[in-house]
Amino acid sequence: MGSTPHVSDSRRKFLRYLALSPALASPALLKASGWNVFGSAMRGGKILATAETAGLITSAEQALDVMEFEAVARKVLPPAHFAYLATGVDDDATVGINHEAYSHFEIRSRRLIDVSKIDTSIRLLGTTWETPIFLCPVSAMKAFHPEGEVAAAKAARSRHHLQILSTVASSSVEEVTAARGAPVWQQLYPTNDWNVTRAIIKRAEAAGSPALVFTVDLHNDSNRETIARARRVDDRDCSVCHESGFAGYARTKPMFDGLDLSKVTGLYASNLTWDFVKRLKDATRMKLLLKGIVTKEDAQLAVQHGADGIVVSNHGGRAEESLRPTIECLPEVVAAVQGKIPVLIDGGIRRGTDVFKALALGATAVGIGRPYGWGLAAFGQPGVEAVLAIMRRELEIIMGQAGTPSVAGITKAFVTPRT
Repeated sequence: MGSTPHVSDSRRKFLRYLALSPALASPALLKASGWNVFGSAMRGGKILATAETAGLITSAEQALDVMEFEAVARKVLPPAHFAYLATGVDDDATVGINHEAYSHFEIRSRRLIDVSKIDTSIRLLGTTWETPIFLCPVSAMKAFHPEGEVAAAKAARSRHHLQILSTVASSSVEEVTAARGAPVWQQLYPTNDWNVTRAIIKRAEAAGSPALVFTVDLHNDSNRETIARARRVDDRDCSVCHESGFAGYARTKPMFDGLDLSKVTGLYASNLTWDFVKRLKDATRMKLLLKGIVTKEDAQLAVQHGADGIVVSNHGGRAEESLRPTIECLPEVVAAVQGKIPVLIDGGIRRGTDVFKALALGATAVGIGRPYGWGLAAFGQPGVEAVLAIMRRELEIIMGQAGTPSVAGITKAFVTPRT
């Protein structure tokens, strides 16, 4: 996939380790080492020689895995912007555990099976997709690249992936739908004002969105220390883009354009109950999925209240420090719904083998968030395309190696807990 920079393997591995380690990649430590991590390294879309000496990839085509984009994103983004993408809550432990937990499962490979043709397609809510890998809603993506969600949509279009758009995206649902060339799913933060909620729903419907993804796992308060620390070392005047109050916050979020936000105090309302699911169902003709379900009890309630699907998610470790990875939540949720509705999953997916394990444990589709954010920050649309291509290639490879020529054939018989 192209040549890598001419640095020794040991140096490259060491610097990459520093870049990917939250504990070791503090601005002070890396500045002391002579590596200006947060300094701008972009000229005309190309990484300068300083990145080469740091052992970073200089084009999307060079990437061997999706993690290589993270180090470049760290290099090119301002401190607070990178930290917003990276942050979890408290000690960020759930962020790491989400991915580490995939190593708790082994793949049981079968032999002498014809895998000359690999079929990664799935059927989800009446639509056939070429791949089970979808783009999770990630907010404010223009903080990572000037084209933001539009660049991601163009990449999703070129690679035929489902995309879910955040309520607080920095590009409008109409722009993203046009760039995608097909309707996207709309994620919902309902706020505490039903009139605002209803307006968001109707706008998504008018844009052709077939599904509404209601996030249920995040309240107004979360202890995001990583981004708070990054703001201390970010010397830009952030007030230029970030105004006080909710109306100021929403100024760069097109989904709120033209709405009366005088009664809105936050993206989330702390008094919502399961009755709100029925209210949403009655307010829209879109399919309704609940994003953030992690227990069998809530999965059963989701079915009882008419949800059309579930996304097993802990907000990428950004909601609460539960220390419970989504891949370990998945089996009980799948068992609870008894095949009545599809179960999707996100959180910590970094490899095609991760996708395979999630599918084997019952997921219908598997979402990625941070990896394509890294790709966008590093190289724009080509970076997102490369992330999707790598993930898809890795999935196809393990499907062949495991003896599963189709996604339908990936069952729980192909994974076993690691003891």
